[in-house]
Amino acid sequence: MRNFNFKNPTKIIFGKDQIAKIATEIPKDARVLMLYGGGSIKRNGLYEQVIEALKEHTYFEFGGIPANPEYDILMDALAIVKKEKIDFMLAVGGGSVIDGVKFISAAAVYEGDDPWNILRKYVRTQQGLPFGTVLTLPATGSEMNSGAVITRAETKEKLAMGGPGLFPVFSVLDPQVIHSIPKRQLANGVVDAFTHVMEQYMTYPVGAYLQDRIAEGVMQTLVEIAPRIIADPKDYTAAANFMWSCTMALNGLIQKGVPTDWATHMIGHELTALYGIDHARTLAIIAPSLLRYKLENKKEKLAQYGERIWGITDGSLEERAQAAIDKTVDFFHSLDIKTRLSEYTEDYQQTATFIEDRFTKRSWVTLGERKDITPSDVKEIVEMSY
Repeated sequence: MRNFNFKNPTKIIFGKDQIAKIATEIPKDARVLMLYGGGSIKRNGLYEQVIEALKEHTYFEFGGIPANPEYDILMDALAIVKKEKIDFMLAVGGGSVIDGVKFISAAAVYEGDDPWNILRKYVRTQQGLPFGTVLTLPATGSEMNSGAVITRAETKEKLAMGGPGLFPVFSVLDPQVIHSIPKRQLANGVVDAFTHVMEQYMTYPVGAYLQDRIAEGVMQTLVEIAPRIIADPKDYTAAANFMWSCTMALNGLIQKGVPTDWATHMIGHELTALYGIDHARTLAIIAPSLLRYKLENKKEKLAQYGERIWGITDGSLEERAQAAIDKTVDFFHSLDIKTRLSEYTEDYQQTATFIEDRFTKRSWVTLGERKDITPSDVKEIVEMSY
Protein backbone atom coordinates (compact mmCIF):
# COMPACT_ATOMS: atom_id res chain seq x y z
CA MET A 1 0.00 0.00 0.00
CA ARG A 2 1.25 3.46 -0.88
CA ASN A 3 1.74 6.36 1.55
CA PHE A 4 -1.19 8.77 1.74
CA ASN A 5 -2.85 11.65 3.55
CA PHE A 6 -6.60 11.66 4.01
CA LYS A 7 -8.88 14.45 5.14
CA ASN A 8 -12.53 14.92 4.26
CA PRO A 9 -14.13 17.86 6.10
CA THR A 10 -17.67 17.53 4.71
CA LYS A 11 -20.38 16.89 7.30
CA ILE A 12 -22.97 14.38 6.08
CA ILE A 13 -26.56 14.69 7.29
CA PHE A 14 -28.18 11.46 6.15
CA GLY A 15 -31.70 10.10 6.35
CA LYS A 16 -35.39 10.88 6.22
CA ASP A 17 -36.67 14.42 6.70
CA GLN A 18 -33.25 15.96 7.29
CA ILE A 19 -33.53 18.99 5.01
CA ALA A 20 -34.85 21.21 7.81
CA LYS A 21 -31.46 20.89 9.51
CA ILE A 22 -29.79 23.19 7.00
CA ALA A 23 -31.29 26.07 9.00
CA THR A 24 -28.78 25.41 11.77
CA GLU A 25 -25.85 24.53 9.51
CA ILE A 26 -25.70 27.89 7.71
CA PRO A 27 -24.51 30.91 9.75
CA LYS A 28 -27.51 33.03 10.78
CA ASP A 29 -26.01 36.25 9.44
CA ALA A 30 -25.01 34.74 6.07
CA ARG A 31 -26.24 36.15 2.78
CA VAL A 32 -27.18 32.94 0.99
CA LEU A 33 -27.51 32.14 -2.70
CA MET A 34 -29.59 29.02 -3.35
CA LEU A 35 -28.78 27.43 -6.72
CA TYR A 36 -30.66 24.66 -8.51
CA GLY A 37 -31.24 23.13 -11.91
CA GLY A 38 -34.13 22.89 -14.31
CA GLY A 39 -36.93 23.19 -11.79
CA SER A 40 -37.69 19.59 -10.81
CA ILE A 41 -37.34 20.61 -7.16
CA LYS A 42 -40.42 22.78 -7.60
CA ARG A 43 -42.41 19.82 -8.86
CA ASN A 44 -41.41 17.29 -6.21
CA GLY A 45 -41.88 19.49 -3.13
CA LEU A 46 -38.21 19.82 -2.31
CA TYR A 47 -38.14 23.54 -3.09
CA GLU A 48 -40.71 24.31 -0.39
CA GLN A 49 -38.72 22.33 2.19
CA VAL A 50 -35.54 24.25 1.44
CA ILE A 51 -37.28 27.64 1.44
CA GLU A 52 -38.84 26.82 4.79
CA ALA A 53 -35.41 25.98 6.19
CA LEU A 54 -34.01 29.27 4.88
CA LYS A 55 -36.82 31.50 6.11
CA GLU A 56 -34.70 33.07 8.87
CA HIS A 57 -31.86 33.83 6.46
CA THR A 58 -31.37 36.50 3.84
CA TYR A 59 -31.33 34.48 0.65
CA PHE A 60 -31.41 34.83 -3.12
CA GLU A 61 -32.11 32.26 -5.84
CA PHE A 62 -30.52 31.22 -9.10
CA GLY A 63 -32.11 28.46 -11.18
CA GLY A 64 -31.39 26.90 -14.54
CA ILE A 65 -28.01 25.22 -14.08
CA PRO A 66 -28.12 22.50 -16.77
CA ALA A 67 -26.81 18.96 -16.80
CA ASN A 68 -23.13 19.38 -17.66
CA PRO A 69 -22.96 22.81 -15.97
CA GLU A 70 -22.37 25.48 -18.59
CA TYR A 71 -19.66 28.08 -18.02
CA ASP A 72 -21.61 31.06 -19.36
CA ILE A 73 -24.61 30.31 -17.12
CA LEU A 74 -22.34 29.92 -14.11
CA MET A 75 -20.82 33.30 -14.87
CA ASP A 76 -24.32 34.79 -14.60
CA ALA A 77 -24.61 33.27 -11.14
CA LEU A 78 -21.16 34.58 -10.24
CA ALA A 79 -22.37 38.09 -11.09
CA ILE A 80 -25.15 37.71 -8.49
CA VAL A 81 -22.65 36.49 -5.90
CA LYS A 82 -20.61 39.64 -6.38
CA LYS A 83 -23.53 42.07 -6.69
CA GLU A 84 -25.38 40.80 -3.61
CA LYS A 85 -22.24 40.18 -1.54
CA ILE A 86 -23.11 36.51 -1.07
CA ASP A 87 -21.04 34.78 1.58
CA PHE A 88 -22.63 31.31 1.56
CA MET A 89 -24.13 29.20 -1.24
CA LEU A 90 -26.54 26.27 -1.14
CA ALA A 91 -26.54 23.82 -4.05
CA VAL A 92 -29.85 21.98 -4.34
CA GLY A 93 -29.45 19.36 -7.03
CA GLY A 94 -27.35 16.56 -8.40
CA GLY A 95 -23.73 16.53 -9.45
CA SER A 96 -24.16 19.15 -12.16
CA VAL A 97 -25.54 21.76 -9.80
CA ILE A 98 -22.97 20.94 -7.13
CA ASP A 99 -20.11 21.04 -9.64
CA GLY A 100 -21.39 24.38 -10.91
CA VAL A 101 -21.42 25.78 -7.39
CA LYS A 102 -17.85 24.57 -6.88
CA PHE A 103 -16.77 26.54 -9.92
CA ILE A 104 -18.57 29.64 -8.60
CA SER A 105 -16.95 29.06 -5.21
CA ALA A 106 -13.52 29.06 -6.84
CA ALA A 107 -14.26 31.92 -9.24
CA ALA A 108 -15.60 34.14 -6.42
CA VAL A 109 -12.13 34.29 -4.87
CA TYR A 110 -10.05 33.94 -8.04
CA GLU A 111 -7.65 36.85 -8.52
CA GLY A 112 -6.97 36.32 -12.23
CA ASP A 113 -8.62 38.13 -15.13
CA ASP A 114 -10.29 35.13 -16.78
CA PRO A 115 -12.05 32.55 -14.57
CA TRP A 116 -11.89 30.00 -17.40
CA ASN A 117 -8.20 29.69 -16.56
CA ILE A 118 -9.25 27.92 -13.36
CA LEU A 119 -10.15 25.04 -15.66
CA ARG A 120 -7.84 25.57 -18.61
CA LYS A 121 -4.78 25.81 -16.36
CA TYR A 122 -6.20 23.58 -13.60
CA VAL A 123 -5.75 26.15 -10.83
CA ARG A 124 -6.24 24.42 -7.49
CA THR A 125 -8.51 26.30 -5.10
CA GLN A 126 -7.13 26.38 -1.58
CA GLN A 127 -9.99 28.40 -0.04
CA GLY A 128 -13.29 28.99 -1.83
CA LEU A 129 -16.59 30.66 -1.00
CA PRO A 130 -18.33 28.34 1.54
CA PHE A 131 -21.27 26.24 0.39
CA GLY A 132 -23.47 23.36 1.41
CA THR A 133 -25.52 20.93 -0.66
CA VAL A 134 -28.89 19.20 -0.68
CA LEU A 135 -28.45 16.15 -2.91
CA THR A 136 -31.33 15.37 -5.26
CA LEU A 137 -29.71 12.83 -7.61
CA PRO A 138 -27.13 10.28 -6.42
CA ALA A 139 -24.41 9.64 -8.98
CA THR A 140 -21.29 11.76 -8.98
CA GLY A 141 -20.23 11.85 -5.33
CA SER A 142 -19.70 15.61 -5.70
CA GLU A 143 -21.55 16.11 -2.41
CA MET A 144 -18.52 14.78 -0.49
CA ASN A 145 -15.50 15.61 -2.61
CA SER A 146 -13.62 18.64 -3.86
CA GLY A 147 -13.65 18.02 -7.61
CA ALA A 148 -15.86 19.34 -10.40
CA VAL A 149 -16.23 19.21 -14.17
CA ILE A 150 -17.49 22.20 -16.16
CA THR A 151 -18.63 22.43 -19.80
CA ARG A 152 -18.16 25.34 -22.21
CA ALA A 153 -20.45 25.12 -25.21
CA GLU A 154 -18.55 27.84 -27.08
CA THR A 155 -15.43 25.70 -27.35
CA LYS A 156 -17.06 22.26 -26.96
CA GLU A 157 -14.86 21.50 -23.97
CA LYS A 158 -15.48 19.74 -20.68
CA LEU A 159 -12.68 20.25 -18.15
CA ALA A 160 -11.99 19.25 -14.57
CA MET A 161 -11.04 21.40 -11.58
CA GLY A 162 -10.65 21.03 -7.84
CA GLY A 163 -8.72 21.81 -4.70
CA PRO A 164 -9.02 21.41 -0.92
CA GLY A 165 -11.08 24.61 -0.67
CA LEU A 166 -13.96 23.08 -2.61
CA PHE A 167 -15.32 20.51 -0.18
CA PRO A 168 -18.93 21.24 0.79
CA VAL A 169 -19.28 22.41 4.39
CA PHE A 170 -22.20 19.99 4.74
CA SER A 171 -24.37 17.81 2.54
CA VAL A 172 -27.92 16.66 3.23
CA LEU A 173 -28.65 13.19 1.86
CA ASP A 174 -32.33 12.26 2.12
CA PRO A 175 -33.00 9.04 0.16
CA GLN A 176 -36.67 9.98 -0.17
CA VAL A 177 -35.75 12.42 -2.98
CA ILE A 178 -35.18 9.42 -5.24
CA HIS A 179 -38.93 8.77 -5.45
CA SER A 180 -39.41 11.12 -8.39
CA ILE A 181 -36.21 10.45 -10.36
CA PRO A 182 -36.78 8.99 -13.87
CA LYS A 183 -35.45 5.49 -14.54
CA ARG A 184 -32.95 6.80 -17.10
CA GLN A 185 -31.30 9.02 -14.51
CA LEU A 186 -31.30 6.27 -11.91
CA ALA A 187 -29.53 3.95 -14.37
CA ASN A 188 -27.05 6.72 -15.14
CA GLY A 189 -26.38 7.15 -11.44
CA VAL A 190 -25.63 3.46 -10.96
CA VAL A 191 -23.21 3.37 -13.91
CA ASP A 192 -21.54 6.63 -12.89
CA ALA A 193 -20.87 5.42 -9.35
CA PHE A 194 -19.83 1.94 -10.51
CA THR A 195 -17.32 3.42 -12.95
CA HIS A 196 -15.98 5.79 -10.30
CA VAL A 197 -15.05 2.73 -8.26
CA MET A 198 -13.56 0.99 -11.28
CA GLU A 199 -11.29 3.96 -12.01
CA GLN A 200 -9.80 3.67 -8.52
CA TYR A 201 -9.74 -0.12 -8.34
CA MET A 202 -9.04 -1.51 -11.81
CA THR A 203 -5.31 -0.83 -11.96
CA TYR A 204 -2.74 -3.24 -10.46
CA PRO A 205 -2.27 -4.83 -7.01
CA VAL A 206 -0.31 -2.92 -4.35
CA GLY A 207 -1.29 -4.93 -1.30
CA ALA A 208 -4.13 -2.58 -0.31
CA TYR A 209 -6.44 -5.35 0.88
CA LEU A 210 -8.90 -3.21 2.80
CA GLN A 211 -9.18 -0.64 0.01
CA ASP A 212 -9.96 -3.44 -2.44
CA ARG A 213 -12.62 -4.88 -0.16
CA ILE A 214 -14.27 -1.50 0.41
CA ALA A 215 -14.31 -0.84 -3.33
CA GLU A 216 -15.70 -4.30 -4.01
CA GLY A 217 -18.34 -3.75 -1.35
CA VAL A 218 -19.56 -0.62 -3.09
CA MET A 219 -19.69 -2.42 -6.45
CA GLN A 220 -21.46 -5.45 -4.99
CA THR A 221 -24.03 -3.19 -3.36
CA LEU A 222 -24.69 -1.34 -6.62
CA VAL A 223 -25.12 -4.62 -8.51
CA GLU A 224 -27.53 -5.89 -5.85
CA ILE A 225 -29.72 -2.83 -5.50
CA ALA A 226 -29.69 -1.58 -9.12
CA PRO A 227 -32.70 -3.62 -10.29
CA ARG A 228 -34.58 -2.82 -7.09
CA ILE A 229 -34.11 0.93 -7.24
CA ILE A 230 -35.05 1.11 -10.92
CA ALA A 231 -38.12 -1.08 -10.43
CA ASP A 232 -39.28 0.82 -7.34
CA PRO A 233 -37.61 4.14 -6.42
CA LYS A 234 -39.81 4.21 -3.28
CA ASP A 235 -37.97 1.19 -1.88
CA TYR A 236 -36.32 3.14 0.95
CA THR A 237 -33.73 0.48 1.81
CA ALA A 238 -32.59 0.28 -1.79
CA ALA A 239 -32.67 4.07 -2.15
CA ALA A 240 -30.61 4.62 1.01
CA ASN A 241 -27.97 2.10 -0.03
CA PHE A 242 -27.88 3.52 -3.55
CA MET A 243 -27.37 7.07 -2.29
CA TRP A 244 -24.64 6.14 0.18
CA SER A 245 -22.87 3.92 -2.36
CA CYS A 246 -22.69 6.82 -4.82
CA THR A 247 -21.20 9.05 -2.12
CA MET A 248 -18.70 6.44 -0.94
CA ALA A 249 -17.63 5.75 -4.52
CA LEU A 250 -15.95 9.14 -4.81
CA ASN A 251 -15.37 10.75 -1.42
CA GLY A 252 -11.65 10.05 -1.54
CA LEU A 253 -11.51 7.04 0.76
CA ILE A 254 -11.05 4.15 -1.65
CA GLN A 255 -8.38 5.91 -3.71
CA LYS A 256 -5.97 6.33 -0.80
CA GLY A 257 -2.91 4.13 -0.90
CA VAL A 258 -3.63 2.81 -4.40
CA PRO A 259 -2.91 3.81 -8.01
CA THR A 260 -5.83 5.30 -9.93
CA ASP A 261 -6.64 5.50 -13.64
CA TRP A 262 -9.26 8.15 -14.72
CA ALA A 263 -8.51 7.81 -18.44
CA THR A 264 -12.07 6.59 -19.05
CA HIS A 265 -13.41 9.82 -17.55
CA MET A 266 -11.04 12.09 -19.47
CA ILE A 267 -12.02 10.46 -22.78
CA GLY A 268 -15.69 10.28 -21.85
CA HIS A 269 -15.80 14.00 -21.11
CA GLU A 270 -14.93 14.64 -24.75
CA LEU A 271 -17.92 12.59 -25.94
CA THR A 272 -20.23 14.65 -23.77
CA ALA A 273 -18.70 17.90 -24.99
CA LEU A 274 -18.94 16.84 -28.64
CA TYR A 275 -22.29 15.06 -28.73
CA GLY A 276 -24.13 15.87 -25.51
CA ILE A 277 -24.18 12.21 -24.48
CA ASP A 278 -25.03 11.66 -20.80
CA HIS A 279 -21.84 11.49 -18.74
CA ALA A 280 -22.53 8.02 -17.35
CA ARG A 281 -23.23 6.68 -20.84
CA THR A 282 -19.90 7.98 -22.14
CA LEU A 283 -18.24 5.97 -19.38
CA ALA A 284 -20.14 2.86 -20.46
CA ILE A 285 -18.94 3.47 -24.02
CA ILE A 286 -15.26 3.93 -23.19
CA ALA A 287 -14.64 1.68 -20.16
CA PRO A 288 -14.99 -1.72 -21.89
CA SER A 289 -12.72 -0.68 -24.76
CA LEU A 290 -10.11 0.76 -22.43
CA LEU A 291 -10.12 -2.36 -20.26
CA ARG A 292 -9.68 -4.58 -23.31
CA TYR A 293 -6.95 -2.35 -24.71
CA LYS A 294 -5.04 -2.41 -21.40
CA LEU A 295 -5.86 -6.04 -20.55
CA GLU A 296 -2.24 -7.05 -20.08
CA ASN A 297 -1.65 -4.32 -17.48
CA LYS A 298 -4.96 -4.80 -15.68
CA LYS A 299 -5.51 -8.56 -15.89
CA GLU A 300 -4.67 -9.34 -12.26
CA LYS A 301 -7.20 -6.87 -10.87
CA LEU A 302 -9.72 -7.75 -13.59
CA ALA A 303 -9.53 -11.42 -12.63
CA GLN A 304 -9.86 -10.55 -8.92
CA TYR A 305 -12.87 -8.36 -9.73
CA GLY A 306 -14.36 -11.11 -11.87
CA GLU A 307 -14.12 -13.63 -9.04
CA ARG A 308 -15.27 -11.39 -6.21
CA ILE A 309 -18.05 -9.49 -8.01
CA TRP A 310 -19.23 -11.92 -10.69
CA GLY A 311 -18.14 -15.33 -9.36
CA ILE A 312 -15.82 -16.08 -12.29
CA THR A 313 -13.37 -18.82 -11.32
CA ASP A 314 -12.84 -20.91 -14.48
CA GLY A 315 -10.15 -20.37 -17.10
CA SER A 316 -6.72 -18.80 -17.29
CA LEU A 317 -5.93 -15.40 -15.80
CA GLU A 318 -6.46 -13.76 -19.18
CA GLU A 319 -9.72 -15.63 -19.79
CA ARG A 320 -11.10 -14.64 -16.41
CA ALA A 321 -10.08 -11.04 -16.99
CA GLN A 322 -11.82 -10.98 -20.36
CA ALA A 323 -14.91 -12.62 -18.89
CA ALA A 324 -15.01 -9.92 -16.21
CA ILE A 325 -15.12 -7.23 -18.90
CA ASP A 326 -17.94 -9.08 -20.65
CA LYS A 327 -19.89 -9.29 -17.39
CA THR A 328 -19.44 -5.55 -16.90
CA VAL A 329 -20.89 -4.87 -20.34
CA ASP A 330 -23.80 -7.21 -19.55
CA PHE A 331 -24.43 -5.25 -16.35
CA PHE A 332 -24.57 -1.97 -18.24
CA HIS A 333 -26.92 -3.54 -20.79
CA SER A 334 -29.17 -4.80 -17.99
CA LEU A 335 -29.68 -1.14 -17.07
CA ASP A 336 -30.61 -0.32 -20.69
CA ILE A 337 -27.29 1.48 -21.19
CA LYS A 338 -25.81 1.15 -24.68
CA THR A 339 -22.05 0.65 -24.89
CA ARG A 340 -21.11 1.60 -28.49
CA LEU A 341 -20.56 5.16 -29.70
CA SER A 342 -22.30 4.35 -32.99
CA GLU A 343 -25.48 3.67 -31.00
CA TYR A 344 -25.57 7.31 -29.88
CA THR A 345 -24.54 9.23 -33.00
CA GLU A 346 -24.05 8.67 -36.71
CA ASP A 347 -21.34 11.33 -36.77
CA TYR A 348 -18.65 9.27 -35.08
CA GLN A 349 -16.13 8.35 -37.78
CA GLN A 350 -13.64 11.18 -37.05
CA THR A 351 -14.19 11.26 -33.30
CA ALA A 352 -11.06 9.31 -32.40
CA THR A 353 -8.80 11.52 -34.52
CA PHE A 354 -10.39 14.69 -33.14
CA ILE A 355 -9.88 13.61 -29.52
CA GLU A 356 -6.31 12.49 -30.23
CA ASP A 357 -5.53 15.92 -31.69
CA ARG A 358 -7.22 17.73 -28.80
CA PHE A 359 -5.27 15.77 -26.17
CA THR A 360 -2.03 16.40 -28.06
CA LYS A 361 -2.69 20.16 -28.21
CA ARG A 362 -3.41 20.20 -24.47
CA SER A 363 -0.11 18.40 -23.86
CA TRP A 364 -1.94 15.53 -22.21
CA VAL A 365 0.95 13.28 -23.08
CA THR A 366 0.02 10.27 -20.97
CA LEU A 367 -3.00 9.04 -19.02
CA GLY A 368 -3.78 6.00 -16.89
CA GLU A 369 -2.37 4.56 -13.69
CA ARG A 370 0.99 3.85 -15.35
CA LYS A 371 1.01 7.08 -17.38
CA ASP A 372 1.32 5.02 -20.53
CA ILE A 373 -1.86 5.91 -22.44
CA THR A 374 -0.77 8.36 -25.13
CA PRO A 375 -3.02 10.38 -27.45
CA SER A 376 -2.46 7.74 -30.14
CA ASP A 377 -3.60 5.07 -27.66
CA VAL A 378 -6.67 7.18 -26.92
CA LYS A 379 -7.41 7.19 -30.65
CA GLU A 380 -7.34 3.39 -30.75
CA ILE A 381 -9.48 3.06 -27.62
CA VAL A 382 -12.12 5.38 -29.05
CA GLU A 383 -12.07 3.53 -32.38
CA MET A 384 -12.62 0.26 -30.49
CA SER A 385 -15.76 1.81 -28.98
CA TYR A 386 -17.41 2.50 -32.35
